[in-house]
Amino acid sequence: MIPIRITDSFFITGQIRAADMPQLAAMGFVAILNNRPDGEEADQPDHETMRQAAAAVGMGYLWLPVTGSTINGEVAETFRSMLDAASGPVLAHCRSGARSFTLWAIGEVLVGRMNSEDLAGFALARGCDASAALNWLSHDAQARGQTLLRKEPQMSSKPEVTGFFDPRTWSVQYVVADPATKDCAIIDPVYDYDEKSGQTGTQHADEILRFVSDKGYRVQWILDTHPHADHFSAAHYLKEKTGAPTAIGEKVVEVQKLWKGFYNWPDFPEDGRQWDRLFADGDTFMVGTIPARVMFSPGHTLASITYVIGDAAFVHDTLFQPDSGTARADFPGGNAKVLWDSIQAILALPDETRIFTGHDYQPGGREPQWESTVAEQKAGNIHIAKYRTEAEFVTARDARDATLPMPKLILHALQVNMNGGRLPEPESNGRRYIKLPLDVLTGADWG
Repeated sequence: MIPIRITDSFFITGQIRAADMPQLAAMGFVAILNNRPDGEEADQPDHETMRQAAAAVGMGYLWLPVTGSTINGEVAETFRSMLDAASGPVLAHCRSGARSFTLWAIGEVLVGRMNSEDLAGFALARGCDASAALNWLSHDAQARGQTLLRKEPQMSSKPEVTGFFDPRTWSVQYVVADPATKDCAIIDPVYDYDEKSGQTGTQHADEILRFVSDKGYRVQWILDTHPHADHFSAAHYLKEKTGAPTAIGEKVVEVQKLWKGFYNWPDFPEDGRQWDRLFADGDTFMVGTIPARVMFSPGHTLASITYVIGDAAFVHDTLFQPDSGTARADFPGGNAKVLWDSIQAILALPDETRIFTGHDYQPGGREPQWESTVAEQKAGNIHIAKYRTEAEFVTARDARDATLPMPKLILHALQVNMNGGRLPEPESNGRRYIKLPLDVLTGADWG
């Protein structure tokens, strides 16, 4: 968890937990301001639990619950008054931080400490979305017979995308950069692992770091599309090297709940705390000045997401290159019908959207490829063009999946990847050990 600095005395973040309070107090926050109503999600801690946890470490705790439809000028004024009364830095949170920022922005404009025409650029520079605040301010101004001036920031829509192919796992890693600011995101990085010898390494991750350094890029995000079954994630390693926050889809907690049982790890934390941010469907963020959003794309796994960054969509295993078709859907939590729906959502993007896949198995021995467009996928993907209806696709996908062996690293990789890319802790002899449960999966290749 890395709070977003809005001002020297005001920060925002997504959902926090009681266990985070000692760290937040150590970071210098004097109070937590919670903008979530209780009960929005089943696993959400209630405000009284959080108040007690804050008090235990000497922090104040404020609760101002709002939803998007209940935000108004009066609530924003109350929010601003709470901040002004604090004796030091305050951390406000909701599910993603968006409501907290919206309340702050409305209050600042209404009290005259910020001009509405500067708000969009101010938000952009901090990776926030000002649209909700600007929409409310615009409606409020119209109701008072005024006109809200908006000055939209200049944004790029075409990131520079560089792929790095790993022939051992057929994986593609990406550096996605804003050419204007040199900010970048690293997507689905590989931590090297040889299952025969048990050796680990960082050759691929270090290659990415050298590339980033040579290009003069600043790493802004380290992103995974899902917990991978065929390679270890280098997200944690790259965070240690760059300090950039890590992120994944919020449904990773469902994967954690499922697989902690397979590994018999009753004490394993299943709340996603291993990442700095858990993205929900529709969440937005920035890569430099390039807007990005998250599409929930389950089917291959419970937690798969697509990152749409400018004109580029990073779909990983949901789609492959047109000559390779679509992802399997028989992993624990996978579902061919759900995969069909996710594919249709991706294909509803503009035809010129660039599609970047996470694997290439080089059919016919051709050179690795990983870029296409929505139009090319619709016209030439061997599964989409052949199976035109959901029923046809599901039948064919299920039949194909029944013939496939499990990936050779699935049991190795999930225990690392559901822990944010962290290797197992060393045991008393200083060595780390991979745990392989027997007979929890089907799909043995006895041939």
